[in-house]
Amino acid sequence: MWSLTECRYVFVAVGLVGVLGFTVPSAMLFVHLPSGERFSELYVLGPGHMAEAYPFNVSAGKDYLVYLGVGNHLGRAAYYEVAVKLRNSTEPLPNSTSGVPSPLPALYSYDVFLTDGQTWEDALNFSFDDVVFGVNVSSVGRLRVNGAWANVNESAAWDSVNGGYFYQVFVELWLYDAASNSFGFHNRFVNLWLNMTTGF
Repeated sequence: MWSLTECRYVFVAVGLVGVLGFTVPSAMLFVHLPSGERFSELYVLGPGHMAEAYPFNVSAGKDYLVYLGVGNHLGRAAYYEVAVKLRNSTEPLPNSTSGVPSPLPALYSYDVFLTDGQTWEDALNFSFDDVVFGVNVSSVGRLRVNGAWANVNESAAWDSVNGGYFYQVFVELWLYDAASNSFGFHNRFVNLWLNMTTGF
C-alpha cells in the first residue's frame, strides 16, 4: 500500500503529464521548429518524362523535345526566370563556385511563379536551322525554341578526341529579389550536350 506522500507524488506526476499532453499541441500552432535545408531544384527530363533518351546526335530541320522542371523548397513563394542559352564547347558555362551566370544571352525564357512545395514542368522543343559545315568547323545560324526563332551564329570546331561538333543547350535558373526589384542568378543550371551531324 502506498503512503499518502507517495500518492501525492504520483498524482502530481500524472497531472503534469496531462497538462503537457494538452498544452504541447496548442503550443505547436505558435512555435515553428527549424525545418530542413531551403533550396530550389532545376531539372531536365527526356521526351518520355524520364531521365533517359535525351537527344544527342542532332541535325538541322529536325525537332527535339525535353522537359524542364523547377521545384520550390524555399519555405516561401518564389518567382523564377528559366533562361535557355546555347554555347559551343569553348564558351563559358555558369560558375557554380562563384555563383556567376554565363555571359551568353538568353535565347528564350519562362516566367514561373511557385508557392512553397510546388513544382512546375513544361516542354522545351528546339530545332536548328542554317547549319553549315566547312573544313573542321560547323556553324549554326538559328535556333528555334518553342516556336520562337533566335539568331545564334554559333560555330564549333571539330573535336577529334570525341569525334563531333559539340554544342550545349543549357538552362539557368534565376530568382526574383524584391529588394533589388530584379532577377539574380540562383546558382542552378542544367545542360544537354549535342553533337551536330550532317543528318545522313
